[in-house]
Amino acid sequence: MLTIISATNRPDSKTLKVAKHYQQEFADRGLESKILSLEHLPTDVLNTDMYGKRSVAFTEIQNLISTTEKFLFVMPEYNGSYPGVLKVLIDACNFPESFSNKKAALTGLSSGKYGNIRGVDHFTGVCHYINLHVLPTRLHIPNIVTELNADGKLYKEDTLRFIKDQVERFIKF
Repeated sequence: MLTIISATNRPDSKTLKVAKHYQQEFADRGLESKILSLEHLPTDVLNTDMYGKRSVAFTEIQNLISTTEKFLFVMPEYNGSYPGVLKVLIDACNFPESFSNKKAALTGLSSGKYGNIRGVDHFTGVCHYINLHVLPTRLHIPNIVTELNADGKLYKEDTLRFIKDQVERFIKF
């Protein structure tokens, strides 16, 4: 199972649009994937799911994480790093079995010119700690507002080419 994590809880995010593009890339290659948008985390996750208690809503998320073999994280830049809600997800999941010895690909995006380089690097450290093996080909998409057309679709040839390359490498990883 392949799960694409849209790593923000912002409604109608550009991150989710990019995640959906990746889902289509996998589908075009005959691979099924699920999207987990963090806007759908239980609102009381900090009170009910962080320390071993499980809400019904988070149990479904935990089951998805547990059955996933590969994760693709699409992370917007928040204050020079990745969103705190992504750390909440990692912390709420069963440790170490949720992520240990599984594989991940990382894509950062930002409205600025660096494509969340720091956030992807910060999250790489977290991945190493939880024994999640990271594909060396990490993608950074800067100026995300200019990358999406009026329909909210990625359209720039170089970005599309980089995504296709990352997807191909991740499939083989």
